[in-house]
Amino acid sequence: MSTLAALLPAVPAVGWAVHARWLHSRLTTARRDPLTGLWTRDAFTRRARRLLRDPRAVVVLADVDHFKQINDTHGHAAGDALLATIAGRLAHGTTPRGVVGRLGGDEFAAVVIDRDATMPDRLHTLARVLARPVDTAPDVHTTVSLGWVRAADHPGEDLSALLRRADEAMYAAKRSGRSGPRRARLGRLLGSVAGRRPGRRGAA
Repeated sequence: MSTLAALLPAVPAVGWAVHARWLHSRLTTARRDPLTGLWTRDAFTRRARRLLRDPRAVVVLADVDHFKQINDTHGHAAGDALLATIAGRLAHGTTPRGVVGRLGGDEFAAVVIDRDATMPDRLHTLARVLARPVDTAPDVHTTVSLGWVRAADHPGEDLSALLRRADEAMYAAKRSGRSGPRRARLGRLLGSVAGRRPGRRGAA
């Protein structure tokens, strides 16, 4: 048997392997936000739900303050640079074994496993880091309002309900003059902010 004849049966297998790698790469790219590189909403949701099986899970919601002013003052390119910078800092702040996604516009969410019960201190540190100027543009900076909730405080609630609680806490932090991360209160959901969901690019 010639060398060529011996190789021919392997050609389809090699072709399928290359195609499978290409397809996996395309699917992974489709699940990533093109600006920030974070998981998109659907991809984040799937990963976040798995992490919520851990009783130490914490859900965090982050919203950029005065984002419209950044765009108006410095331009949309600067606003994009700010979002990308905040995304990178959030991703770094939620590792290891955390997941962070861009829900839309200037709003991000994360689920973190709080192994050593230090989440309040970690989030206060993260808030200070997020408020630092963009490395390549010292004039571009703003604060980020953070709301968070421990899944163990609300047993039986799913990701959607926990995000609403974090949303309430985040808006409370924003209204209070950005005094730092705000933990969700115990008790029933207020429902007053449940309709104010992501996708508000340019919101104050």
